Amino acid sequence: MAESFSLEELSRQINAWCTEHEIAPASGQTGEVVSERNVRYYRTLGLIDAPDGGEYGEKHLLQLTAVRLLQAQGLPLRRIRELVYGRSLQELREIRRRGLMEAGRASAAVRVVMPVSEELWRAIPLNEDFLLMSRRGTPLTPLQREAVLQALRSVSPVRVTQETKPR
Repeated sequence: MAESFSLEELSRQINAWCTEHEIAPASGQTGEVVSERNVRYYRTLGLIDAPDGGEYGEKHLLQLTAVRLLQAQGLPLRRIRELVYGRSLQELREIRRRGLMEAGRASAAVRVVMPVSEELWRAIPLNEDFLLMSRRGTPLTPLQREAVLQALRSVSPVRVTQETKPR
C-alpha cells in the first residue's frame, strides 16, 4: 500500500528532506520551511495535484521536492509550474535525482534543472540588477563573471546622433 500523509505530515516530510539534502530557496525568494499554508498556495497555483481523498502521497512529495529544488535555483513559481505541471512519477523522480546531482555540484552559479529537455538552462546572477542566462548550462568562473560585470559598467547608454540614426 502506498504511503499517505496528512497536510501537516507532508509539510514535515518535505522540510525534513530539504534539511537532509541542504536544499533551501534562493535568498529572499520564500520562507526557509514549507508550511501547510505554502502547500495550499502551491495547490492553487497548480504546482502540486489535489490530495486524493484528503490524503497526500508520493507524487505530492515529489512535486514539492521539485518545487524546492527549482526554488533553490532561483526560478519563479510561474516557471516552476511550467516545468513541473503534469509530470509523471517517473519524471518527478528524475527531476529529484538530477536536482540532487546538481545541488551536490553547486557553486556560486545558480543551476536550473530542466526536467525533460536536452537543454540545461542555467540562470547566473551577476549582481542585484543583472542575471545571465546560459542555454547549455555553462557556468561562469569568477574571473568571467567579473569581466561581464566590468563590461556592463563600461558601456554607456547609446546616444542617437545624426551619424547613428538608421536611414
